[in-house]
Amino acid sequence: TYARKFTDDVEWSCEDGTRTNMDFMCKTVELAIKCGAKTINVPDTVGYSVPSEFKKIIETLINKVPNIDKAILSTHCHNDLGLAVANSLAGVSAGARQIECTINGIGERAGNAALEEIVMAMKTRNDLMPFKTGINTKLLSKASKVVSNATGFPVQFNKAIVGKNAFAHESGIHQDGMLKNRNTYEIMTPESVGVKQTSLVMGKHSGRHAFKDKLTDLGYVDITDDIIQIAFGKFKVLADKKKHVYDEDIAALVDDSLIKEDNVIVLKSLRVFAGTGEPQKADMTLEVYGEIKKATETGDGPVDATFKCIKKLYPHEVKLQLYQVHAVTEGTDAQATVSVRIEEEGKTTVGQAADTDTLVASANAYLNALNKMIIKRKKTAPEEYKQKQVYQQKKMEGI
Repeated sequence: TYARKFTDDVEWSCEDGTRTNMDFMCKTVELAIKCGAKTINVPDTVGYSVPSEFKKIIETLINKVPNIDKAILSTHCHNDLGLAVANSLAGVSAGARQIECTINGIGERAGNAALEEIVMAMKTRNDLMPFKTGINTKLLSKASKVVSNATGFPVQFNKAIVGKNAFAHESGIHQDGMLKNRNTYEIMTPESVGVKQTSLVMGKHSGRHAFKDKLTDLGYVDITDDIIQIAFGKFKVLADKKKHVYDEDIAALVDDSLIKEDNVIVLKSLRVFAGTGEPQKADMTLEVYGEIKKATETGDGPVDATFKCIKKLYPHEVKLQLYQVHAVTEGTDAQATVSVRIEEEGKTTVGQAADTDTLVASANAYLNALNKMIIKRKKTAPEEYKQKQVYQQKKMEGI
């Protein structure tokens, strides 16, 4: 009732609904609707339910709550048993008309129901679930990549719908069937979720105009000419290093150019000495607020030595929570995309970078996260930012 003073669209959730006594749930749902709730959400908070059970819960609410027709039933399923999508679809089949889900299934613990899987399941099996979602499915792949980049959590290769191998067929029998008739082993087309079946796309002789057209084709329509020029320069360098340049390579170059636009700390050079029986050593040059600084550090491995150089040249206290390396494409000449997540005083920041040199990508990913943290601190806590700048300046004067 209180919430209705601020909005007409009030959603009420029954915490841990799938383990709640049904008679009690029916009474509380009826009361919530009487008090003005327009949406009744049934969460499987700990991912405990199974599809047949979840379907029965929704059916019971529809049959036993007298005013249920005045509200929309919603599902909110967690994936602790790997059943979030199945439970959500069971809820829809029983009468729910709202599904709470996330792109790539991200969420606490094992995650939530994956939006892309639910949408394509309903579209592919429209014979069983004749409903429309209003989702432009051709943007699912792009949305998945955006979320992956923003969170620093890569999409597993065998992830349904948006995984790299979702439309790959390796079995000889499957490949033969695909060549004869795609419908033999493909229940949906890659194009329907925004995956274009192109192979090699660009080479070292490709011009700026063709590069710009490719960016538009990949969905980069609002980037500045300066970013395009920076990315094109990187593309020409990459094309000289790699035999083949793929769409994923180009996307990584553009993303890398975008995230460096506001950097206050820039990597100028990095040399790493690694091998058996000797300490791992890194020589690094950084530009810190316009000033060139150099350092040499040893560490427990080349990555550790590299990160120690950064901490020496720009003193700071953060905890490295995540460090991941993934190949953008296949082959030994593939670019490496590195994701890091750092934490300072309970606040986390994700950084990413790509390069054919994994250690350069690692350094730039760490610096990307650090730059984001500095900029965020400057915007949200200017006094704290000034104090930390004084501390860091005193530390750097000792270098």
